[in-house]
Amino acid sequence: MAHAATPEGQQHPIRLYLMVWGSLFILSACSYLVDYFQLQGMLRWMLILLFMALKAGLIIAVFMHMAWERVALAYAILLPPLVVLVFVGIMAFEADYTLFTREAFFRGG
Repeated sequence: MAHAATPEGQQHPIRLYLMVWGSLFILSACSYLVDYFQLQGMLRWMLILLFMALKAGLIIAVFMHMAWERVALAYAILLPPLVVLVFVGIMAFEADYTLFTREAFFRGG
């Protein structure tokens, strides 16, 4: 039986929300375990960012109902932050190059 559209809106099964809540709990526990096992360096930050992105994706998909939206609306909401991340990466690369150039110029005297 398909979910019927009611005047209040589409109803989703409570099991879906409980599964997402459980998944968020497990991902949060994994984030805590990164600190508990005292992981250091790039591995630590990559795991923390991975767990953060997975939790944010679950929240956006289910609780903000993006999983049931049209593709065009999803692109309109999700694409701009991805483009901003690309620009941030480009700026970080440029900043490293600029710093390298300034250090080479001012050291050369």
